[in-house]
Amino acid sequence: MKVGKFFGTDGVRGVANQQLTPELAFRLGRAGAYVLTRGKTSPLIAVGRDTRLSGELLESALVAGMLSIGANVARLGIVSTPGVAFLTRHLKADAGVMISASHNPFPDNGIKFFGADGYKLLDETEAEIERLLEILEKDPANDPIPRPTGNDIGRISDESDRIDAYLEHLKSTIDTDLCGMHIVVDGANGAAYELAPHLLRDLGADVTTIAVNPDGVNINVDCGSTHPQRLQQEVVRQGAHLGLAFDGDADRLIAVDEKGDVVDGDQIMFICAYYFKQKGLLAKDTIVTTVMSNFGFFKSTGEAGIATERTAVGDRYVMEKMREGGYNLGGEQSGHIIFLDHNTTGDGMLSAIQLLRAVKEEGETLSNLKDKMHKFPQVLKNVRVASKEGWDTNPVIQQAIQSVVDALGEEGRVLVRPSGTEPLIRVMAEGPDQAQLEEYVSQIAETILRQLGE
Repeated sequence: MKVGKFFGTDGVRGVANQQLTPELAFRLGRAGAYVLTRGKTSPLIAVGRDTRLSGELLESALVAGMLSIGANVARLGIVSTPGVAFLTRHLKADAGVMISASHNPFPDNGIKFFGADGYKLLDETEAEIERLLEILEKDPANDPIPRPTGNDIGRISDESDRIDAYLEHLKSTIDTDLCGMHIVVDGANGAAYELAPHLLRDLGADVTTIAVNPDGVNINVDCGSTHPQRLQQEVVRQGAHLGLAFDGDADRLIAVDEKGDVVDGDQIMFICAYYFKQKGLLAKDTIVTTVMSNFGFFKSTGEAGIATERTAVGDRYVMEKMREGGYNLGGEQSGHIIFLDHNTTGDGMLSAIQLLRAVKEEGETLSNLKDKMHKFPQVLKNVRVASKEGWDTNPVIQQAIQSVVDALGEEGRVLVRPSGTEPLIRVMAEGPDQAQLEEYVSQIAETILRQLGE
């Protein structure tokens, strides 16, 4: 897992104004802009944010840092992370930046960079930015980054109207009319709160909404892809065909079928892969996913004649494998799904319309399509710890894990890993018996808590 002093697995994150301070954002703006636009004349950087209260604070500081090295900034306003990735390319910008902590609680925020090609940065590029940040932090008097003056200072332009080009691009990826489909959208009070309903209505769907009234502090609060309970209730209450839940920056999607049951990333990927294969659209008849995907996902894809490639956890590793192998569909159980023919990162709204196309053209309910993938019981528990360091070498923790591995044998599996963005150790087990799994996971979680807990 790639984690530096500043960059985690998905950019720079922390509690806004404490860990992720405006001072750090300013330095990050200078260092990031310098590394990503070096040698360019009047470079352009696209900047977007989600609905968090701290977004304006961090955007102001970040943009000031960029302007101070002579970079121009295209301010996109409130937009999704995949929207920034697309618009970076559309505007022919030299880089893109999204200010968001995705599904994290609202006090957190983050800063994520994209290259001119719309892809997340390579590890070595982030490492170069890290080295400059270290210098700026320790020895600001010897700042090696240029400071132009006069007419050479960067300028800001408001490009929020360019978001329409992103929505038009999404619409162009399907030729299916969604008329007759009643869809409930959960906008997570985040980046998709206006964009997703607008997109789906333009495609003909009858859309009702929840969690589309952001106030700066309610992003992801009891809503969105990590809290779908209210959406489940609304889909059933309204008699809708299905529900769609996005996270704070709309790079992931979780669905709800007409019965009110959650349809996770594995199931969405399976439905789309099955449909794509039938239509000859699935590159090399292969889908890329992580080791966290359900046993049933691998079993069902195999039975459908779809090959799988497995990676470490994290959409950056899925993307890496997709680009290496020439695959066009991949993702994670959490709902990060990449349709590489249409965007360069996981895209919740793109995933939504690809899923809706499959449902509409297959002529079946979402519950029927979902049930074509047999899902093994799975239990996941997050353990909050004082420090993630040493969990994998702690003999007591390792013994607790091995005991469960031995007990499950070939009938299941255990995965224990640290979160890349929060002080958590994630414990996951799969097997035939739900109650037994819950007991096993609790044993491991309690051991971790005793050894590393706060």
